[in-house]
Amino acid sequence: MLSIIHSLTPVLLVITLGFFLKRMRVIEDHYWTGIENLCYYILFPALLIKTLATARIDSTELLAFSGMLLFAIFAMSLLILALYPLLKRTTGLTPAAFTSLFQGATRWHGFIALSIAGFVLGEEAVAYMAVTMAVIIPPLNVINVWVIAHFANGDSGLKGVLLKLLKNPFIISCAIGAFLNLSGIGLSGPIYASFDMLGSGALGMALMAVGAGLIFGEVRQQRLLVLIGSMIRLLVMPALMFAGAWLFEVDGVARSVAVIAGAVPTAASAFVLARQMGGDATLMASLITAQVVLSVFTLPIMIYLAQ
Repeated sequence: MLSIIHSLTPVLLVITLGFFLKRMRVIEDHYWTGIENLCYYILFPALLIKTLATARIDSTELLAFSGMLLFAIFAMSLLILALYPLLKRTTGLTPAAFTSLFQGATRWHGFIALSIAGFVLGEEAVAYMAVTMAVIIPPLNVINVWVIAHFANGDSGLKGVLLKLLKNPFIISCAIGAFLNLSGIGLSGPIYASFDMLGSGALGMALMAVGAGLIFGEVRQQRLLVLIGSMIRLLVMPALMFAGAWLFEVDGVARSVAVIAGAVPTAASAFVLARQMGGDATLMASLITAQVVLSVFTLPIMIYLAQ
């Protein structure tokens, strides 16, 4: 356990650095958007292409790994939908607030997951995390857009989200990396070195951006829903990953990566989706912030259990 906490300490320190850089205005607000876009469109795609193009993952193991991931996210989606009537009666949950709770439970923060996998488990884990992104990002986006459109009366249809998926740089980079790997082309020489250089800058910059995005002002006002949403995401979701690992007989680094994907906070982009489609954006911001803080305590436990 101490070794895991020691491995996670750099992640927490870099997130904290981003938080204080934003508050002290060392970097102006509009520059943080540029940093996030640089990570999203250039640095992380370079890391994913480089990792997948050179990865060595057995096809049978890959099938079981994918099945485990899909089992966990669909099980969580059905669980939250089933809990809606109960939460509505006991907490006065509105349809808009439910969509934010749903996003907070099912979506995941890819920046944090990739960074932790790289820092704690190494290059093989980054390859599995790239596969994780390719497998669960498309269905999660479709499911969440449908939930918001249905419950919050948003005006965006599934056609729009499908087009966004085709333009998603993570999906595109995973497809490119997989093609380079399966075709035998791979990456070598100066091209590999260039992608390696770009990918090396992704983790630190992304974690600073996470710290800069933390907002504490509204957490107290919605503390019950924030607590419920955080516990479901940080405890129940990794438990479903463990269940999927047992069901599909997945262990080792693959299981640890899946648990990390389940135990990290929800996606920062969930706030944008909530604001654009009529969800509860204030609750969404509170959930993101609370989950990042609480995951400091829950993540080491989950990684320890996974190993």
